[in-house]
Amino acid sequence: MRVAKTLLAAAALLASLSAPAADLMEVWRAAGQNDPEAARAQAQAGQAAPRREQARALWRPGIEVTGSAGLTTASSSMTGAGFSAPGFGQSTGVWFGTSIDSGRASQWTLGLRQPLINGERRARSAQLEQAAEAAELEARLTRQNLMLHTSQRYFAAVLAARRLSLLQSQSRAVQRMLVEARDRFRLGDAPVTDIHEAEARAQALQAQVLEADNALQLALTTLRESSGLPGLQLPLAPPSAADAPLPPAPLEQVREQALADHPGLALLQTRVAVAEAEVRSLGAAASASLDLVAQASRQHLTGSGDYGQASNDARQQMIGLQLRVPLYTGGWRDARQQEAVQAVEQARAELDQARLQISQQSRSAWLSLNTAPARLAALQAGLQAARARLAATRLGRSVGDRTTLDLLNAENDSTAAELALMQGRIEVLQQSLGLEALLGRLDESSLARVNARLALNPDL
Repeated sequence: MRVAKTLLAAAALLASLSAPAADLMEVWRAAGQNDPEAARAQAQAGQAAPRREQARALWRPGIEVTGSAGLTTASSSMTGAGFSAPGFGQSTGVWFGTSIDSGRASQWTLGLRQPLINGERRARSAQLEQAAEAAELEARLTRQNLMLHTSQRYFAAVLAARRLSLLQSQSRAVQRMLVEARDRFRLGDAPVTDIHEAEARAQALQAQVLEADNALQLALTTLRESSGLPGLQLPLAPPSAADAPLPPAPLEQVREQALADHPGLALLQTRVAVAEAEVRSLGAAASASLDLVAQASRQHLTGSGDYGQASNDARQQMIGLQLRVPLYTGGWRDARQQEAVQAVEQARAELDQARLQISQQSRSAWLSLNTAPARLAALQAGLQAARARLAATRLGRSVGDRTTLDLLNAENDSTAAELALMQGRIEVLQQSLGLEALLGRLDESSLARVNARLALNPDL
């Protein structure tokens, strides 16, 4: 069974070496078309234009038609009226009366209203403009997050594949050591403890290989589902030994640029502006409005009543200015304005808190990138030392100066050092993308620069 697994692992290794490695840009282009976050970003960006159209529509004239029809009973009475007509002379104390029972009534009105001065509409228009800008900023943030998430999923699969490969290599080496320990024990050249130590380490490595394989399958499944590439297979291009990317500018300049250009801060600033506009819309000055109005209407009622057949018809046309000034709203407006003022304070506090966080994050990212070359050099030196120690331990064990346990530990240290170097290279690339996101300029060119630092023909 163990031989079969070894043959399968060797076959998979040869297949991976002959296949071209999938790189970060290939996965990103697929994710940009298939990941739900991409559709979310597109939907967010699509909200900007309708919101701006709403802001402009608030100042366009509104036209309204109303109509009604039904049965109406009406009566009117007037006494003490004056009356005069040609041939009838002049009379006073005249009585007029009309009556219609269940008559047919109809009414229609055509009206136009053009806002001229309206503080509330002005505030609502400003809110909609800010909301449109907020939609665009949300789309930028979502797209940046998608790029970061895609790179994180990609490198998680790369690291999981490397860990599995190293553990498989270490497991094969320990299996050879176990066979050798048994042979040497039979010859009387090694104690039985060597067999026990090798068996214990072999079993532990088998468990680690199974765990690493599970982690790799999970990472690959996540990457396939998010990118929409169900046929995505290993190998994936890992980071190469290229020089680590450096910060784009001095620390203080990077920090100031992050505070000025980070889309998350700009989004919070728009929310402050929207909250301030809400306060203005509830002010006393904003409650008054002046509109240009035009109206045409007709009312018609026909039927019979106490005085016989009757018909009433009224027509009206009007054009002019209409001023509206609310005097009392039951205290609703004042209470609502107080609530809006507190919302402004909350939005400002959230903005200040985000500024502090962005400042700290940009400083941390800059310092990490600034020290990345030294960290990677130390990890590289550690790997070289671990490999040299492994070679020396193998030689020492062959001549009896080192024990099997010494060799097992040296194998483990070499594997750990190689995995640490791979993880360090990945972390540096991720930190460079994170800093680009903090500066508000993470885009495909950023991913392309990281992709250029990958080994397209990896030696697994």
